[in-house]
Amino acid sequence: MQNYSPLVLFVGDLNFYAKGASRIAAMEQLGAEVIGLPHTPMGGDATGTSGISLYFRIAWKFGIHLDTENVNRKILDITRLKKPDVLWIEKGNMINPNTLKAVHDISPKTKIAAYSDDDMFHAINHTRDYVKSLPHYDVVFVTKSYNANADELPALGVKRCVMVDKAYDPAQHLTQNLTPAEQSELACDVSFIGSYAPERGDVLNFLAKNGVSVVAWGNGWGLFTPINPNLTITTKPLVNTPNDLRYTKGINATKINLGFLRKINRDLQTDRSIEIPASGGFMLAERSIEHERLFEDANEAVFFESNEELLTKIRYFLKHDEERKQIAKAGYERTRNGGYSHKDRMEGMLGAVLAK
Repeated sequence: MQNYSPLVLFVGDLNFYAKGASRIAAMEQLGAEVIGLPHTPMGGDATGTSGISLYFRIAWKFGIHLDTENVNRKILDITRLKKPDVLWIEKGNMINPNTLKAVHDISPKTKIAAYSDDDMFHAINHTRDYVKSLPHYDVVFVTKSYNANADELPALGVKRCVMVDKAYDPAQHLTQNLTPAEQSELACDVSFIGSYAPERGDVLNFLAKNGVSVVAWGNGWGLFTPINPNLTITTKPLVNTPNDLRYTKGINATKINLGFLRKINRDLQTDRSIEIPASGGFMLAERSIEHERLFEDANEAVFFESNEELLTKIRYFLKHDEERKQIAKAGYERTRNGGYSHKDRMEGMLGAVLAK
């Protein structure tokens, strides 16, 4: 990247609460010129999602992601005009393989890269067009390490598959000073900030039944029924906006932030795995080989394997404030000194794309 300012056509979800906006900022910090092209409608800050029509849902059932933003046409228009060095596509389920073929024809020097935060080998996360497009990417970046195994995305035609860890945005994930009103609204002993999944609800019910006061924030929790008054369900998600970092403040206001792995996504790490420590929060997360690589257990974060172990550690750390705060501080320092920011990750990825 030194002495070189590549032109990048970035296709992705550009909502502030999405990670794509953070990755664009990282590219620009590294000296790239970026043209942002949204493939997802702008959503409301209150929910952290854009609306999905019934027609869109029906099409998805048939493996089709409607190109509501006309990005296939726009990609070709911009490529003809600008000849970008890199076409960067995030979770391109709506991208037609013919579009990528045309990009190669129009601008042979343009490198085409894919990135996704999800398990893109799993059928619930990809479309037929996505699979057909895979051979046309010069490099595919994944955050699920097993996606790079020979029997997964490479078996679908990916020429080069590279695993990268999750990241944080230093402009969003940092310690915050909360007002008394924010502290009153957000403060709690234990919380989980994230979408509902059945196994997550089971764990929270277990904790509540055993006397732990716990709060869940996020989408989908309206489908869930708590069995104990110790569990508070807040169906409104905590979403960062340019003027109010509510997600980050929720982490700061919580004594113990839970980090669950989504089983259907075969998670070994999630966005929260990095964002909680990067925001100065104490993280108590499910044990995995990737969590243990990213943070030192009992020193920079704390991990658990069973409901009983989780309950024991919650009870312990609610009684040991200074130890809990010291671990949170060490986790924060690890994110700052370990190369965990979007800029750090992007430097490696852009370098890999542009390498001769």
